[in-house]
Amino acid sequence: MAQGHKTGGRQKGTPNKTTALLKDSILKAGELAGKDFGKDGLVSYLEAQAKLNPGPFMALLGKVLPTQVEGGMNVNFVVSGEPVSEDAWLKQNAAED
Repeated sequence: MAQGHKTGGRQKGTPNKTTALLKDSILKAGELAGKDFGKDGLVSYLEAQAKLNPGPFMALLGKVLPTQVEGGMNVNFVVSGEPVSEDAWLKQNAAED
């Protein structure tokens, strides 16, 4: 092996097989579990978790959203197939509590 030069193994950034298999398995489990909550598989499951377990769901959301946002950001939620503004969604859900 040349000093300081990679000569074998995976390409940089390529996940190992175990990580890829675990990720695929988690997504498949979410798809199957989602069938109990609606017709949209994983989306139905995540929607149910957002309602049933909002704290952990928000932590998950924080992991997948960009860490830096430049400028303004408009957020629209989709509820029952219809886009809803963030303000309208917050007002509606505050009224339900």
